[in-house]
Amino acid sequence: MPEDQNVEYKESWRTEYLRWICGFANAQGGILYIGIDDCGNVVGLDNTKKLLEDIPNQIQQSLNIVPDVNKLSKDGKDYIEIKVEPSRFPINYHGEFHFRSGSTKQQLTGIALTQFIMKKTGLRWEDSTVDDVKVEDLDDESFKIFRREALRRGRMTEEELNVPNEELLQKLHLMSEGKLKRSAVLLFYRDPAIVQNGSLVQVGKFGEGADLQYQDMFEGSLITTADKIIDVIYLKYLKAKITFEHDRRVETYPYAREAIREAVFNAMIHNCYMFGSPIQIRIEDAQIIISNQCILPEGWTVETFMETHESMPYNPDIANVFYRAGYIEHWGRGIQKICDSCRTLGAELPTYQLRGNSLRVFFPALKSALIDSSSPPKRQYGVLDGVLDDVLGNKIVKEIKSNPAITQKELEKRLETSYRTVQRKIVELKELGIIERVGGKRFGRWVVNG
Repeated sequence: MPEDQNVEYKESWRTEYLRWICGFANAQGGILYIGIDDCGNVVGLDNTKKLLEDIPNQIQQSLNIVPDVNKLSKDGKDYIEIKVEPSRFPINYHGEFHFRSGSTKQQLTGIALTQFIMKKTGLRWEDSTVDDVKVEDLDDESFKIFRREALRRGRMTEEELNVPNEELLQKLHLMSEGKLKRSAVLLFYRDPAIVQNGSLVQVGKFGEGADLQYQDMFEGSLITTADKIIDVIYLKYLKAKITFEHDRRVETYPYAREAIREAVFNAMIHNCYMFGSPIQIRIEDAQIIISNQCILPEGWTVETFMETHESMPYNPDIANVFYRAGYIEHWGRGIQKICDSCRTLGAELPTYQLRGNSLRVFFPALKSALIDSSSPPKRQYGVLDGVLDDVLGNKIVKEIKSNPAITQKELEKRLETSYRTVQRKIVELKELGIIERVGGKRFGRWVVNG
């Protein structure tokens, strides 16, 4: 019988072969034969009796497992069979974790080791606690956004939300033994890179090839990023084709907003943050590419995404917070929403591509909505950045886009601020060219310049 994933031959016993036994135990189990050469020929052993005592003792002392060790004979020659069962728990040899893959033994390190331990123990990377960030260090604005959205979407009651931050975090399963989990820091801390470098979202506008024209880096909490990133994409990076139906202005973007929103949020909740690679959103004229690092559920392929499937988020605690805030749905309906939104717009459905651990989703542009212009949006020269960093300005733009006939008095009530503040902000937005008033005070309307 030749060597394979579950069989290994050694002519004589050496202590270093404990690493091979460790590799079998961490994988699917296997058999190590002592006294057989690489071709499968029995060469025999001279000290079989002593080895039958030493080998089980060395294995138990070094690996804390008890394999089945037997003496076998062929053509008058003795050899030893060591049967190793797969272990339910990670096995190490003097701090080294080995794994049998194919017919080779590999020592696991770095991310591969983390993934292996997570799979064996059921513990997730996001569940680990942090020592250097406390509840009082978390970002107040992130909590305000979460409470506002969770209440607005009816995912939590006012009574559930009107509690101290620590109690809210406990309700959301973001604390363990009085400490913050990594997921809590990613969601609510102003600089989540403290738990993992690269925990950010990059958005870039590209021309041909590697021609990066401009970009934004979202390095704050996942909650603050989720609150503004879609507005940034649609107000700064994309241009709507303007048409008029009778006297009504119609804006048509080349990408379905709900589809892009769902895909971006999916990338944020399924991203494998321990890789230390940012989520990237590459915006070209003809397509948008959203990429993140991932570890697919066992047995899944990219084809699985386009089929009916159950919800299996890689980061369940982060997914739960996004659900409570109304950013995502449960039941694995995200892909269906993406496809339905693309069909409603008339655009082609997205396609998925997996390269190693990098998952990319490609959204083709709706060709009839493309504008024949190679020049970037006028607002990309820093004008809109300031507006979107200004929460009130961003809200006013959203309200105007939703209702162009809205009055400043109505804005005062909807935004729960003073009339003078609304007036002042409207003046700023007009001076920056972000909005303008068309028609008179009584029958006019607002226009967001696109």
